[in-house]
Amino acid sequence: MNTSIIEQVREANPLIHNLTNEVVMNFTANGLLAFGASPIMAKATEEAEEMASISNGVLINIGTSTLTELPAMKLAGKAANKKDIPVVLDPVGIGATSFRKDVVKQLLQEVQFTVIKGNAGEMAKLVDMPWEVKGVESVGDGDGKEIAKKVANMYHTTAVVTGETDYICSNNETVIENRSGHVYLEKITGAGCLLGSIIAACLTTDAKVEEQAFAAVQFYGLAAEYAAKQEHVQGSGSFLPAFIDALSNEIDQLNTK
Repeated sequence: MNTSIIEQVREANPLIHNLTNEVVMNFTANGLLAFGASPIMAKATEEAEEMASISNGVLINIGTSTLTELPAMKLAGKAANKKDIPVVLDPVGIGATSFRKDVVKQLLQEVQFTVIKGNAGEMAKLVDMPWEVKGVESVGDGDGKEIAKKVANMYHTTAVVTGETDYICSNNETVIENRSGHVYLEKITGAGCLLGSIIAACLTTDAKVEEQAFAAVQFYGLAAEYAAKQEHVQGSGSFLPAFIDALSNEIDQLNTK
């Protein structure tokens, strides 16, 4: 991991504009603050363009999107593109309904995303590859590496496919693998959503996009491993505050066995 990426985030304290789902706003804000970034949650159409323009990174997460929120997402994404501000797309549950698929289709037509992040089922849906899903969860089994390559090439972006092994791929087809993480991340609401915001924060640093994404994903997984090892953690409920604490740690602390 390029540890300077994490250090740069904490030194700069970048402002991350989150157009994210209602379920995870508080968790995302607290997680970003712990990590070293500054969150803003703003989905009003009247301010989306201006807010994105003054931010350092933008996350668009469709988890609880409605038609009334879609224009704000488009405005924020296009404003960020104009100013070369990194934009992350999290196509939550795209395989669940035709509405979600249409929302993502419209966003991809109008916004160039720096990174697209999702679980294997979500990312497979973007490139019409078969994968079993249950609601917003990926439950199938297949080639996550190949999905990452196809998403990166089709959308000229860096793809982050999350799972037991995470795959990060830019459109030069180089694939980076990450195996840090803990099963408790699957037992709390919003773990993937917060990761999207952490990636957006890392994209504000001075490094290659694939290195920035890898640093975010690996650090996130190491923080989960560290939190799960704390004596007071007995399950997902006690894990959650320990995980927020771990996100504020230095990398050498997380690597302590």
